[in-house]
Amino acid sequence: MRSTKYILGFAAIVCLVCSVVVSGSAVSLKDLQTINKQLDQKKKVLGVVSLYESGEEITPEEINQRFSDNIVAKLVDLETGTYVDASEEELATFDQRKARQNPALSKVADDNAAKVGRVPNHALVYLKTNDGKVENLILPIEGKGLWSTLYGYIALEADTNTIAGITFYDHGETPGLGGEIENPSWLALWPGRKAYETKGGKWTAKINVKKGVAGSPAEDPYEVDGLSGATITSRGVGSLVRFWLEDERFGAYLANFRDKKLKGGQG
Repeated sequence: MRSTKYILGFAAIVCLVCSVVVSGSAVSLKDLQTINKQLDQKKKVLGVVSLYESGEEITPEEINQRFSDNIVAKLVDLETGTYVDASEEELATFDQRKARQNPALSKVADDNAAKVGRVPNHALVYLKTNDGKVENLILPIEGKGLWSTLYGYIALEADTNTIAGITFYDHGETPGLGGEIENPSWLALWPGRKAYETKGGKWTAKINVKKGVAGSPAEDPYEVDGLSGATITSRGVGSLVRFWLEDERFGAYLANFRDKKLKGGQG
């Protein structure tokens, strides 16, 4: 019969070996995890402007090729609404979540319905281009649902008002209820709606997810069907989209883009 000291020593050695194996695996897989995360983000960006269909079989090489052929990444200063000079490496590695959590790289948000606590000084946006002309602007959005923070993108047409698409890539909402924010049928209700109401030269973020059924984009341009059984998640989506479209977030950038287009530029 083994002694207690032997058993404890053997168990300690087994634990040590296992911890070394687990730590080694985590380190060795970190680069692969980063690559896979970047590929998934690229697919979401492509998908929100109809350059990738959900469930489509596509290789990593094809994802990267479609992205480089059609998408341009830009870093935006949210206060001024202007682009920030950034290298390709800086654009590829910019982490907006980490920036938001860093007091030196973000600021406290005013009280808001989206329940966003801090806003980063800079944000990474994407432009879908064709023959050098911008067709869509793809903006990162986030805010609280019922159980979690929802992370996604909203795409606008070059008029900066017509919605081209919306997608969510990270959340913890209830499957079959709030989790339906990923349902292609619901996402298909967004294109053609209007993000802003424009009166007297003033642009006011107005898009909303209503409780119940909305009309067509022509009949009901500022409303989208609510998710059945997920009132709080639906309300959260409407709140977070409006939050990011306001002047203190992407409003200044979109105004600058419109102004340059009016002057014959490309934003």
